[in-house]
Amino acid sequence: MQNVRASHPLFGPNRFKLGIFSANCDGGLTMSLAPERWRAEWDDIVAMSRIADEAGIEFILPVAKWRGYQGKANVYGRSFETLTHGAALGALTQRIAIFSTVHVPLVTPAFGAKALATIDHISHGRAGLNIVCGWNQDEFDLHGVTIDQDTRYDLGLEWFQVWSRLLRGGPEFDWNGRFFKLKRLQTDPASLQRPWPVVMSAGFSPRGRDFAAQAADFLFLNVTELDQVPALLANVAEHAVRYGRSIRVFTMGHVVCRPTRAEAEAYYEYFAEKMADTEGQAYYRRNRGTTVPDGNGRTARPFENRFTRMNPDRRYAGAYPGSYPFVGSPDDVAEEMARMSATGLAGCTVAFVDYLKEIPYFVQEVLPRLVRLGMRLPGR
Repeated sequence: MQNVRASHPLFGPNRFKLGIFSANCDGGLTMSLAPERWRAEWDDIVAMSRIADEAGIEFILPVAKWRGYQGKANVYGRSFETLTHGAALGALTQRIAIFSTVHVPLVTPAFGAKALATIDHISHGRAGLNIVCGWNQDEFDLHGVTIDQDTRYDLGLEWFQVWSRLLRGGPEFDWNGRFFKLKRLQTDPASLQRPWPVVMSAGFSPRGRDFAAQAADFLFLNVTELDQVPALLANVAEHAVRYGRSIRVFTMGHVVCRPTRAEAEAYYEYFAEKMADTEGQAYYRRNRGTTVPDGNGRTARPFENRFTRMNPDRRYAGAYPGSYPFVGSPDDVAEEMARMSATGLAGCTVAFVDYLKEIPYFVQEVLPRLVRLGMRLPGR
């Protein structure tokens, strides 16, 4: 079988990779009452994805959600399931990588393998798996499934081991593990990408980073200040070297780009401060927790961003907790991304208050500046 993994967009030549994050959900990364926030209409998702595809943006990363964040806006209350979303976008795009986010406690490894192989064939080798072990029990109650916080990464790793073995192809096999007792496992067709599709995960805690070091090609971490990055990358490398591996690290950002910095900052103040959905933020913080267990104690989870720290009297609660804000003119946004790239991060995802309205300006004004800064090759 042809090995097309090396041609996957995440392994492409651009030094700083870009992805579209959370556009399958209403609000995207905007926890705001602003009436113009993203509504996640299917035709708008397709139109936005085609713009990103044509512009050479590397990937689309959806969020698997089953319940919204309550509050007045109930951000994420409306969302498209990510496997079917991935299959559809795989058929409607040409070059961009299409990830599917899978909660492993809700999907069997065999189903996950069959689904990812299907999307990989539809997209001719552009599929990717974002593997999530689960954190919000409110969402899992909808399925009658309980998250065991002490074993969720152990379950996730065993799920990945079965899933990846299935996609390698070959004869049937049985699996007698700690979490899975499975008979006569096989899937056909196997994925076009060999040995299996590209995998990413998000893990802030040490256990999450260790899981990624074993299972993922790419890890997402929250970054609130760029001076945090060298230590974060060094820690990730320590985890990966234990398994004879290396992984690349991304973070997530929120873009507010306007012709002038003053215009961008005024709009950021409007949607993220004046129109913030503070009730939704309270729900998120209460369920996500401000700390996570690391085996030896508890580690603080970053909820702030550089704008909240520059303005102590502002919380900017309408911006997603832990996201990195790119707020300013096209020059400001491109230069901030260049500073981020210089830290060693492989790239970041971007989100907008209104993806379809704002992404054309980002493509037209910011991407050429990234080319001039040596971060990306000229677009198509």
